[in-house]
Amino acid sequence: MGLVHQAPRRRPRMSLDPALFSSTTTWAALVLYLLCLGLALWLAPWRKLLAARLTHVFFGATLVLMFLWQMETQVQPGLHYHLLGLTALTLVFSWSLAVVAASLALLGVYLNASMAWDGFALNALVGAVLPITLTQIALVLIRRYLPRQFFVYVLVNGFLTAGLVGVGMGYMAAWLLVGSGAYTFAELSQTVLPFFPLMFLPEAMLNGWIMVILVAFRPEWVYSFSDEQYLKGK
Repeated sequence: MGLVHQAPRRRPRMSLDPALFSSTTTWAALVLYLLCLGLALWLAPWRKLLAARLTHVFFGATLVLMFLWQMETQVQPGLHYHLLGLTALTLVFSWSLAVVAASLALLGVYLNASMAWDGFALNALVGAVLPITLTQIALVLIRRYLPRQFFVYVLVNGFLTAGLVGVGMGYMAAWLLVGSGAYTFAELSQTVLPFFPLMFLPEAMLNGWIMVILVAFRPEWVYSFSDEQYLKGK
């Protein structure tokens, strides 16, 4: 979820403003993001993607994500957000490919909007790598503790996880703004924090219905789903 809540003299933008954070924070974000991106590029199953002839699906999803992230909604003056769509991306492509696709999508957003590049790593880390990682962790935990059934996969992995990740990223962005000293918790609790629970439903519906459609009509595209595990013998 791209969150913006900036001081009245600043123009609202669809990202965390690097001017609100110290240079130490932005440099630390850059190092951590590059480590994550390098790991994603190394772990990404490129041969499997090529063998399955799914490169067009991968780049198509990247373009859709880029356009989605450029569609913002104003909740109130100074507060804008966009849907993430990253839970579905992770469930379809895996953590590594999702990180690469999200990085490419964010790159397209920055090029199109001519945004300051010193905030790229911070926004990529908070708005892409972190929600993708949370989705992957949720997938592992759900597989371990819940039965592998079709409705569990769709409702819990698709709808519930997406909604919780979307709301969680809103609070994470707010926590970072408070930690940077740009705002106090009291200020945000009176302005933006009450709106975060409203982000659950649209994020859950977007990702959940994407997964319903894909597992119903194109299950071979979804890395985290298989008929043998979730349908046969159930």
